[in-house]
Amino acid sequence: MHKGDDVCSVAELKPGEMKCVFVEGTRILLSNVDGKVYATSDVCSHALAYLSDGWLEGSVVECPLHGAQFDVVTGKALSAPANGDIETYGVTVADGRIFVASAQLTSAKG
Repeated sequence: MHKGDDVCSVAELKPGEMKCVFVEGTRILLSNVDGKVYATSDVCSHALAYLSDGWLEGSVVECPLHGAQFDVVTGKALSAPANGDIETYGVTVADGRIFVASAQLTSAKG
């Protein structure tokens, strides 16, 4: 079974932490929320800012540029000035590694 692209080890992403990884040239934000890993776009929907440079509190990431907030579980925009949700991607954790669904990235690009 294809799990996606191997992006890092589970040990590299402790609960409450975030990390930017690249899959097929796309910036992906990995967020560990209470031991479960989620993958979203790393780029804010409001302006070109990297969410991985922001702050994670629970399941909410805050953009460092203008303070827009997003739920990393659903990708939903939670506050202005976000002007849309961010993309979410499938994650599989197996054998101590984190995999992001690369086929999903291809379909998201259109």
